Amino acid sequence: MSIVHDTSSTLTCAPIAFVRSPYARRIDAPHQPTVVAGTETQAAVEASIEFVADFPAMAYRDLAGFERIWLIFAFHRSEGWKAEVRPPRGGGKRSVLATRSPHRPNAIGLSAVELVAVGEGLLQVRGVDLLDGTPILDIKPYVPYADAFPDARAGWIDAIDASQGRHSAPGPRKPRR
Repeated sequence: MSIVHDTSSTLTCAPIAFVRSPYARRIDAPHQPTVVAGTETQAAVEASIEFVADFPAMAYRDLAGFERIWLIFAFHRSEGWKAEVRPPRGGGKRSVLATRSPHRPNAIGLSAVELVAVGEGLLQVRGVDLLDGTPILDIKPYVPYADAFPDARAGWIDAIDASQGRHSAPGPRKPRR
């Protein structure tokens, strides 16, 4: 049996929404939604997810009642990618697919955020790590029994947690002078 992969095919995605957040520059945003140390407010900020014109409300109305949602988005400011990157927590270079680097083969990201409210043409969320204007490609509900694996191993991150402490990810980098 042989498997043939057609690498010439393309996938086209169009944004369904855009993020409106207080983070205009990468150095302002936290590295992860829950790691806010080093940010200006030191707190999870609120943002809105504004749907594109004519996006049907029936497509998102039943999100009301969910505490968290997954945002699938495009790293629209990514400038290409490399096979290895240097994560902000240190420890040397790592395989890009073993990190959450925004510089990926396909510049697609995933963030779990708190859903505050479902409104007309938008969602209010808290705890974003996304820049203002980030295109949202899709949204899915966070389902705890299917999405949470608190005892799962985290590869090289477990070793850093053991030496630096859990959740020791740095806050945003300060601009170079």
